[in-house]
Order: sequence, then structure tokens, then C-alpha cells
Amino acid sequence: MRYVGGALDPDAAVLDRWRAGDQVAGRELFARYFDQLYRFFANKCDEPDELIQATFFAIVKSVDRFEGRSSFRTYLFAIARNELYRHLREMKRTAAFDPALSSIAELATSAGSRIARNQEQQCLFAALRTLPIEQQSLVELHYWEDLDALALAEIFELSATAVRMRLSRARAALREAMAASGGAPPAALQSDDALERWARSAATMPPAPRKPL
Repeated sequence: MRYVGGALDPDAAVLDRWRAGDQVAGRELFARYFDQLYRFFANKCDEPDELIQATFFAIVKSVDRFEGRSSFRTYLFAIARNELYRHLREMKRTAAFDPALSSIAELATSAGSRIARNQEQQCLFAALRTLPIEQQSLVELHYWEDLDALALAEIFELSATAVRMRLSRARAALREAMAASGGAPPAALQSDDALERWARSAATMPPAPRKPL
């Protein structure tokens, strides 16, 4: 058994079987995380399926280098983040692309419009896309995947203290964007915590439409 931060990594046994050559175990891991990756990419790019596949291929190439210091889930989202930044850098066609400054809205992508199920969701997703991509990713992983500061620190290659500071700024920026758009009920704008509770409820998404083969 493998423990991370004192807790058993639920993917450890399946990962070990995959490393030993069990392809069924590999497909089990991919199916287990397909919906979570879809949520991560769907509000940031027009073709989330392509980036899901790119993430899976990167995992296949690097699985033997995974040392287990973090959970497999955290490692997976770190790879997904790298694939997203690579994709957006290629879209902008410049090495100067900065996820701490550039937003999805500035890249003129229509990401998110296809997955919004109602007007509240559409307003929330649109507001998130006005944040710098790093802030957007921090908030979405915290709200939708319930990742804490330690896990986010692994994914974003920061200290936990830096993550808490950046997440606090991201939540405040989202509240400001939602206030400007008028898309959230007044009660949700009373505090960052109130907005988080509303956003977690409003952003509940259906399962991804496809599964990997």
C-alpha cells in the first residue's frame, strides 16, 4: 500500500498493476479520471477531448517516472496543467504566453458555452474565463475537484503558502467579475465563501459525453 500525506492513495494498487503490464488497469485509471479531466479542460478550450487524450499519452510516457511522492490524482492534474499551457502557448504562437496574466477570454475561445446548462452556469463560466488562466485553474480545481492547498501546491509547483495567497486573490477576482456581470444572486456576493458555496452548486456539470477506448 502507498500512503501520501498519511492517507492511502486509492489509485496505488491499480497503478502498480498497470506498471506491471496490466493494460486493463491502465484503462481503469483513465476511465476513473476522464470526467474530472473533462471538467478541467471544458471551460478552457474548445476541444477538451483532444487535451484529455494528450494528457493520457503523456501519462503513458511518464508513468514509470512517477515516484509516488504525491497522489496519482495530483500527478495527473499536474500533467493536465502542463498540456493546457502547451496548447494555449501554441494557440497564441508566442513563447511570451504567461498563464499568470493571460485569460481564456483574451484568447477569443468559446470554451464553456457548450457545457453550460443554464444562464447562471453560463455567467459563472464566462466570469471564470476573464481571470488569468492560473487563477481560473486554481479556483476550478479547488471548487470542482475539492483539491486543498497542499495538492494545488504540487500541481502548480508552488509552496502551500503561495497557493493560499494566490487562491485568495483568485476568489476575490471571481467575486468582482461576478458582481460586474450581474450573473450571481446578491446573497452569493456577500463574501468569497458565499460565492464559493454558490459556485460549487451552480457549476455542477453532467458527465463527459465520451469515454476513452
